This record gives sequence, structure tokens and C-alpha cells, in this order.
Amino acid sequence: MRHMRIGTLRRGRTQEAGPGVAGTARLDRRTKNLTKRLRPGDIAVIDHVDIDRVSADALVGCKVAAVVNAAPSISGRYPNLGPEILLGAGIPLLDDVGREVFSRLKEGGHVRLDGKQLLGEQGEVLAEGIAQTDETVAAAMAEAKAGLSVQLEAFAANTMEYMKRERALLLDGVGVPDVVTSIEGRHVLVVVRGYDYKEDLHALRAYIRDYRPVLIGVDGGADALVEAGYQPDMIVGDMDSVSDDVLKSGAEVVVHAYADGRAPGLARVQDLGVEAITFPASATSEDIAMLLADEKGAQLIVAVGTHATLVEFLDKGRGGMASTFLTRLRLGGKLVDAKGVSRLYRSRISTAALVVLVLAAFIAIGSAIAVSAAGQVYLDLLLDQWNSFMFWLENLFS
Repeated sequence: MRHMRIGTLRRGRTQEAGPGVAGTARLDRRTKNLTKRLRPGDIAVIDHVDIDRVSADALVGCKVAAVVNAAPSISGRYPNLGPEILLGAGIPLLDDVGREVFSRLKEGGHVRLDGKQLLGEQGEVLAEGIAQTDETVAAAMAEAKAGLSVQLEAFAANTMEYMKRERALLLDGVGVPDVVTSIEGRHVLVVVRGYDYKEDLHALRAYIRDYRPVLIGVDGGADALVEAGYQPDMIVGDMDSVSDDVLKSGAEVVVHAYADGRAPGLARVQDLGVEAITFPASATSEDIAMLLADEKGAQLIVAVGTHATLVEFLDKGRGGMASTFLTRLRLGGKLVDAKGVSRLYRSRISTAALVVLVLAAFIAIGSAIAVSAAGQVYLDLLLDQWNSFMFWLENLFS
């Protein structure tokens, strides 16, 4: 279902404003950039066709009071996951209000949502759209699923085009740069700040402690590693979402460049005084991180926060996701999703299990001594020695 704007934007005061949801407006056409400066209680104003799951999770994590989208949150191209996540978290979604909202609103201004209207400080109507509900989103998702075959055809076409363009990289590893980090024969953990990355990193603590894999952060995934208490060994990406402090943490930096060699993120890294190498490829950053690990001899690659299913590929909303599909074909059984590792792997012996084992051993020894004749003699001798020791202490301090 393709949403259409409702009515025409009107100036003037609303008739019955009501309490609604109020907050400070924060504006940015790129949701990823906006989430870096959102504060709890803000009203996020975005321009995001087909809000995906990662963006919705980020908005929920920022604890925004509401989301105002200039574009349709569900265009009908495919069943994207973001709107359901926002509504499920109790965040109102005012949808498809039109791009004029960016010229009518000021950053930091006080606004209020009232039904299908966005109101200014004086109660004037700044924008009007669709107040999404569980019912409207469910209906839109049902229609989007019906048209999924068109997106599958486009995805297949993109996949074939990418295979032709990057067959040397996929088949022979041509173009993979030399790196200093030792990967040969080791496990590699590739972290993307994507789906459930916090939960996955927490579930993998025992695995990381026991196997000490090479830690590769993909852009903001490097910050995710640091937030979880780890030091990344390598940072891979176009450097648009990793912090300056993490870039200067000592990790080896590989800047993702376009196929023609241009690397917009390289200048930022060099300005920080950090050495870096480039990796030209038309794949996504998470894919080149995996291809690099594979080419350098990784024994196993564990993926955190990456895309694993067809719905997730489509939810990313980019033709470049064709590279993700082919990368997984190339890596085969060497690539394991973090959820699978956390479910199958358990620490060799936990601290709690060790304590229980020691206590059980002491109890068993004590029981054996208590019920045997030799044990009784031993306990009597031990008691005599203890009494003698206490008598000596009394004489010493008397």
C-alpha cells in the first residue's frame, strides 16, 4: 500500500489540540545521523522511505517521544520491519507529512503531536499526515507482502550484476589488501551495529574469553565492541559512524573505498593522524570485512549484527545487498551467525560450576571421615591438637 499525503498543509490554529505528545524537535534527512544527537523525549523528524529495523531500533534506543516522517514509512515495495518496532515500543508515528516540514520546522523548537497533526509552539499546524496504528501498519504490511515477487526479481538482477562486476574479488580474492593483523588459523568476530548486536555480544562473552578471536568492528561496530568492554583489532568501513576516540584506539584501520579507488572516509582518518589502508570494492562494508578475514585465512567467522535472512536483505533497502548474498555463498560453512554460536557454545567450565564442584568435594570428604573408624580417630587427634593450640594461646596472652 503506498501512502498518500492527507490534505494540504494549513497554517492557523487547530480546533481541538488536546494534550498530545510534546517535545523538542530534532531534524535530519538521514536517520543514522540524527540518532547521534537525539535525547530522551525528543521528537525525531526524518525523511526515511520504508523505515528499516536497524533505524527503528536506534530510534527506540534513543527513547524518543515520537517520530515524524516526511516520507511513507511503508511504501509497499516490501514488508519492512521498522514501523512495527516503533509502535511496539509505544512511540507514536506520524507518517508521510511531506518534505515541506523541514522548511517549516526549526531545530530545537518545541512541537506537539495531536492525532494526525504536528503543532508548533503557538498551536499552529506545521504538518499533517497519517497517524499510524497497529491496524494501519498491519494492513500495509499485508499488501507489501503481496508484491514481494517484484522485489525478488530486482534483487536477483542486482545479484547477477554484482557477480559480473566483482567476480575477481569473489572468486580469487583479487584486490584484498595486505594487513598487519594476524588472522591465519584464528577465529574472527565481525561486529556490525545492526540487528540485536548488544544482546549477541553479551551472549558471546564466554566464547570471546575462551577463543580470543580477532575482533573486527565495521564502522559503528567498533564503538559497539568498546562499549561492551573489548578492544577492536581492526576497523573496517567508510568511517562515517565510528567515533574519533575509537579510531585512535590503536586498531588497524581499513577504509572502504569505491570501486574506482575514491575513499571519502580516508581524509577523516588521516586528519586524526591515524594510518590506514584502503579496500576498493562495490560490496557493503560488512561484506568486505568478511571477505578480508576469509582471504587472510580465518578458521571461522562469527557475524554479529549482520544480515542473515532474505527479509533482512530487503529490509536494508539497498541494491548493494546483493553483495551480502554472494559473500555468504563464498564463505559457506566458515561463516556462523552469532545467535547460532551463543546457542551451541557454552564455556568449558563456569565459575559457578567450579565452586559447586569444590563444595561437593569437601562435603564428600567430610562425610567419608565422619562415618569411618579411621576418620573418627583422625577427628579425635585433630580435636586434641586444636585444644592444645587454644591452651597455648591462652597461656601466651595471660
